[in-house]
Amino acid sequence: MRLRALLENDALGLRLLGGGDELDRSVRGVMTTDLRDPSRYLTGGELVLTGLAWRRDARDSEPFVRILAGAGVAGLAAGEAELGDIPDDLVEACRRHRLPLFAVHETVAFATITEYVVRQVSGERAGDLAAVVDRHRRLMTSGPAGGGPEVVLDLLGSDLDLHAWVLSPTGRQIAGAGAPLSAAAGAELAGLHLAAIRSGRRAPHRAALAGTVYSLFPIRNNGRGAAPASRDVRESVLSDWLLAVEADAGDWPAARLDLLQGVTQLIAVERDRRDAARTVRRRLAQEVLELVQAGAAPAEIAARLRVATPVLLPGLGTAPHWQVVVARVEWDEDGAPGSAGSRVAGGPVAQALLEEILVDPAVTGPDSADRIAVAHTGDEAIALVPLPAAPDGPADAEDAEGGPEAAALREGPALHADALLAAVRAPLSAGLADDGRLTLGVSASVHSAEGLRGALEEARHARRVAAARPGRVCAAGHHELASHVLLLPFVPDDVRRAFTARLLDPLREYDRRHRAELIPTLEAFLDCDGSWTRCAARLHLHVNTLRYRVGRIEQLTGRDLSRLEDKLDFFLALRMS
Repeated sequence: MRLRALLENDALGLRLLGGGDELDRSVRGVMTTDLRDPSRYLTGGELVLTGLAWRRDARDSEPFVRILAGAGVAGLAAGEAELGDIPDDLVEACRRHRLPLFAVHETVAFATITEYVVRQVSGERAGDLAAVVDRHRRLMTSGPAGGGPEVVLDLLGSDLDLHAWVLSPTGRQIAGAGAPLSAAAGAELAGLHLAAIRSGRRAPHRAALAGTVYSLFPIRNNGRGAAPASRDVRESVLSDWLLAVEADAGDWPAARLDLLQGVTQLIAVERDRRDAARTVRRRLAQEVLELVQAGAAPAEIAARLRVATPVLLPGLGTAPHWQVVVARVEWDEDGAPGSAGSRVAGGPVAQALLEEILVDPAVTGPDSADRIAVAHTGDEAIALVPLPAAPDGPADAEDAEGGPEAAALREGPALHADALLAAVRAPLSAGLADDGRLTLGVSASVHSAEGLRGALEEARHARRVAAARPGRVCAAGHHELASHVLLLPFVPDDVRRAFTARLLDPLREYDRRHRAELIPTLEAFLDCDGSWTRCAARLHLHVNTLRYRVGRIEQLTGRDLSRLEDKLDFFLALRMS
């Protein structure tokens, strides 16, 4: 395909701003980007589409165009929606580097241009492969009944004998042809893919799993509405899908690689369509959150919940219980490869991840994709999760026969912090690499609007407990807030060290010199609530030997283990050590 074919298609509505003598350049593919340095994703011959979100001032145009020209791209098409007219500095930079420049009218979607280029390139290079793309294009443009990504995967299998699966960043299978991948295999492939993206390796990525070779292709959002999410690799890596193909693409001809890239772009259109379906649920969550945080009257919040309930739980006759989940993604400020030193807004990243985590049927039950309502504010994402009450459950859980525990069993399946992250911790840790963290907090369930404010604060407190723990992906639940665990993570490190050193260092030094096992004895004594007989039995000691050791502990520390205050100090020191 030649560049001039873009101008000959009136439906695309492109205007040529420069490079008229370069229109015979061949176009091998298309890429949408708002990265300031997209070089790692360029192989040469692409038509680059950009919304200009990378441009902060006139000085940014020259380095951006120089990178594109150095990578050998065919041309640049800039959207007018962001800035109106294309800036003169960009036009001049393209002229200096002999890079053809087109203006894309604000009414033309990048997805339209992408589909046109993919069909033209595929048709010229491989007629049988173009049939796959063209058939799927017709199915997808016919509406949701067209079949979604499963259709193109079936065509890849029947026409090209390629087995392929579409996976989320956590490894959840979104679509597939033939036998599904196991959950463990999906998670491992996702982790390998995320690690490869963060390391800057060029796609497709080769992965060997249980003797089978896979090639992993990123599926990036190419719709106009998703353009801002692609400006930093740290953000896009945690939100993009991937295509896992059971084959080694290392020796594929360029035509087949281009075809697979085109397939990923078509699937990205379906991704945009699915994301659009979440718009209403996101707006409902945002409205409820704003009311709760503004201190609105419970009656006003309850009215908004009555609007949300039919959307999130269609057909439900009674009000559900609700849980609140808070997530936060934080990045080191030094930046990451491909980020150009920019700060990633954590809220949208956390929102995408929280939606992905909660959409897993194994975590939130069947049809969970239709029940997820996640808003974001600042660097924080907040999910409002409805839990259907059991059909015969009482209206007031506190008055239920058998107490709160029995009432909880009569509610719908509640979310638990550990379960939310169990299957996704490994792949997400790979995507967060060494400069990102995901922390998550889960509230108890509440059954009225009055309880939502407390549930939100509870979830935020739980998230802060998770943030005090080591690890890239951490979660905490509401049940941990009724324990000393709530307090200990927030004690400053210097205070913790001084407190534990004063109480425990004399015992550690004595144990080191005499092998007296005073620390294990102290732990067992406290664990047995100060019972001499039970502690002696646990340690297989005579009671007199135990009394001697406890006496030595008291002598070395100046404390009295018969006093509650001293027992509590030792208990906390051991927990903080």
